[in-house]
Amino acid sequence: MKDAFGLPQTLLVLGGTSEIALATARRLVARRTRTVWLAGRPSPALDAAAEQLRGLGAEVRTVAFDALDPESHEAALGKVFAEGDIDLVLLAFGVLGDQAHDEREPLNAVRVAQTNYTGAVSAGLVSARALQAQGHGSLVVLSSVAGERARRANFIYGSSKAGLDAFAQGLGDALHGTGVHVMVVRPGFVRSRMTAGMEEAPLATTPEAVATAIELGLRRRSETVWVPGALRVVMSALRHLPRGVFRRLPV
Repeated sequence: MKDAFGLPQTLLVLGGTSEIALATARRLVARRTRTVWLAGRPSPALDAAAEQLRGLGAEVRTVAFDALDPESHEAALGKVFAEGDIDLVLLAFGVLGDQAHDEREPLNAVRVAQTNYTGAVSAGLVSARALQAQGHGSLVVLSSVAGERARRANFIYGSSKAGLDAFAQGLGDALHGTGVHVMVVRPGFVRSRMTAGMEEAPLATTPEAVATAIELGLRRRSETVWVPGALRVVMSALRHLPRGVFRRLPV
């Protein structure tokens, strides 16, 4: 069960090699979390992530999970919940894709959409049902400011995140009053492996800063978290710009 500050004792990470997810896991293990499940494709990177968290004192187990195989989600995640209650599910998997390349190769664009949206819908619903059955828990969904308004430079990724964001908000409304808390996290540009070599956007942040914001959001039982917080105002302005003006912006 969660402690008096709303922090989890047990954590399930969907996307077990995500830098943001691992920064969050490290932060939570330093506070209260004692058991961590890392779900992802079996790989040396997943094993290394598990060892790192074990070195911090957590009991860590891994489970094979593939966002692109929704038919396996029920069984894979069912194994985790069968072992005991999960206080927090962190849905952190996703791919950025290559906009210019993916426009020319539609199947690559479909893969981005299937990973970021379709896979998340499946895993999110399976997790939500399990949390509701146990009567408590939080589902934290890593969205993106890119989903607030699709830009020419990354509209494939942005549209997938827009769908994910809308889904997570609706799921949170559906679960209101059940004891299950859904929190949507909208980071801006995050300095990570995924964005290595890309030109930084204004208000760039780090996995550690996102982890800090997630912890604070859990303590407050927030429904939406922006990282950094100033992006709430920036995106509100951009969202309401006339389309012709927005199209000409260097964003």
